[in-house]
Amino acid sequence: MDDLTPQCNSSSQEYPCRYRNPDDQGTQYALIIIPVFLGVTTVLTITLILWKTCCRKWEQERAPIASLQDKPVSSESGYVAMAAVEHTLLPVRDPGLRQWEIPGDTAIEDLEFLRSGRFGPVCRAKLTQGGSSTAVVIKTLRDNSTTSKAKEFVNWIRFCARVCCHDNLVKMMFCQTELWPMYLIMEACSPGNLLHLLWELRKSDGESVDQVHEFSETSVYCIGKQVLAGLDYLASEQKLIHGDVAARNVLINSRLGVKISGLSLAFEVQQTGCVSSRSAAVVPVKWLAPERIMKLPMTVKSDIWSFGILLYELITLGSPPYPELKPLDTFPKLQHYYRMKRPDHCGAPLYDLMKHCWMWLPQDRPSFSAVIKHLDSYMYLAETKMICNKESMNMNQYSLIAGVVL
Repeated sequence: MDDLTPQCNSSSQEYPCRYRNPDDQGTQYALIIIPVFLGVTTVLTITLILWKTCCRKWEQERAPIASLQDKPVSSESGYVAMAAVEHTLLPVRDPGLRQWEIPGDTAIEDLEFLRSGRFGPVCRAKLTQGGSSTAVVIKTLRDNSTTSKAKEFVNWIRFCARVCCHDNLVKMMFCQTELWPMYLIMEACSPGNLLHLLWELRKSDGESVDQVHEFSETSVYCIGKQVLAGLDYLASEQKLIHGDVAARNVLINSRLGVKISGLSLAFEVQQTGCVSSRSAAVVPVKWLAPERIMKLPMTVKSDIWSFGILLYELITLGSPPYPELKPLDTFPKLQHYYRMKRPDHCGAPLYDLMKHCWMWLPQDRPSFSAVIKHLDSYMYLAETKMICNKESMNMNQYSLIAGVVL
């Protein structure tokens, strides 16, 4: 039979039969297969490019760590002898940092990558000196950094050497600026991050977490006073404003000793006189005072507002603030005098202090000294019973509600 003979088994006249040419079927398959093949090839090519880019970036990020891991110790020179000697990007040596340079009899061991920081990888490590070992955090400069970035990193080390000398601030221990790689060694705390500890306490079932004893409202008062002492030192002695007061920027030890971290905004203001829009955007809106949201200059009273949010985090064992609101809906509600309700386990004096910290006008908020006095005066009324919050903490949900990238 001729290939062009119409093939039709239907008796209906509504849909006339069409000629079926085998070449037409092949053409239809080609029209489908070719675009699909091209699409898959394009996706694979893009994926390969992205993978290679990520690998290259990862290698660059890990390069300073590899140098630290491979470093021999030289006691003759008085400094750590690096496998990679003098680097072309090293800035002019600062005699003021000579006393902070890491001694030659000191070893850095057991490096563990934590995260990518402002200047490069941040690691946890063990510092061995004179037969004793100490847990430390090492902040390194990326291997591919520019000369200007290296100078900024040295300025950051100078800043830490001058500022981080209060009992409630994370202290600087050593640095390396005269050899490559450049790094800064800070003290570490255990359990560590306060926000993470609060989440662990939710799952403790009345047991201690990393030797932390029962966490009660009294503990909130104790931690709050130490945070205020550190913030007051920054403001009064160093003329600095922290700018990002939150549980995620507080470290804590097993005795509830507090160390404030996260001074990058204070450093930027000290260096440039202002906070860049990019840096300001890093601070989640739910921790910001109204004037900060309106992009007005941050003040000491801005930190007071954020301290009130920190108190809420403490008494709720790390709940996100304004849990019923999306981040972008927070400011309109604040304009209409909305404030968070009194949390469970929160006594009236503590809640009154929170509301005082959240006064709309900065001048109506208390000073650091007034808040410390309030905590001292009412601590005897604080509940000593362990705070319980059995609600599970979903990290994705927390990030979404809090507006924080974890």
